[in-house]
Parts: sequence; structure tokens; C-alpha cells
Amino acid sequence: MKNGATLKRREMKVVAAYLLAVLGGNTCPSEKDLKKILGSVGAEADDDRIQLLLSQVEGKDITELIAAGREKLASVPAGGGGAVAVAAPAAGGGAAPAAEEKKEEKKEEKEESDDDMGFSLFD
Repeated sequence: MKNGATLKRREMKVVAAYLLAVLGGNTCPSEKDLKKILGSVGAEADDDRIQLLLSQVEGKDITELIAAGREKLASVPAGGGGAVAVAAPAAGGGAAPAAEEKKEEKKEEKEESDDDMGFSLFD
């Protein structure tokens, strides 16, 4: 499994380098451009993966590719816990502040866990 995770990180590094180049104004980054970006952060530049990515995005609009990717991700189950249930406030409104506090605590815990997903983008 670890080998598969390493493989995915390498692929994502190439995709990230491509997106950085596009965000930097280069609408059609070359292999050399991607290698330069990856090298600037000390990441390995895998020629095969770079060529594969460039062949797959050739002639396509990046915004359309991102939109298509979002549609695909929307159908992927997120997994994990269920939704947070919030009780309806009582007539006096006493239950609402307690429910909001619990909701805020839950949100803060989630934000802390998202800081480090166990790997760096440029390992």
C-alpha cells in the first residue's frame, strides 16, 4: 500500500507543478517548465509522468478540466462520521447556545486534523 501511496504523490506533484505553471500565466507549460518547478522545491521529476500528463491535457482548457474533475469528485463518498444534529431551540432559546458551542468545537477539531495529512506535497 505504501508503494501505491508514493506513486500517487509523485503523480500529484506533476499535476501540482502543471497547475502552478498555469496559475503563473503559462497557458501551455512544457516538460522543461514542469521540471524547473519541481526542481525548485527539490522534488523528483519523472519524465514518463510528465509526458503522460502533458499528452492528456494537450489542447484542453484547464478550467474545463478542473470542472470535470469536480464533477467526478462529487460522486466520491467522503466517508467518516455523520452529520451534526442541531436541536431546535426551546421556547426560551436556552438550547441554541449549547448546540452552537458543540458545533463550533466539532469544527475546530476538524480544522486541526486537516493541517497535516501525513505527507508533504513535495516529499
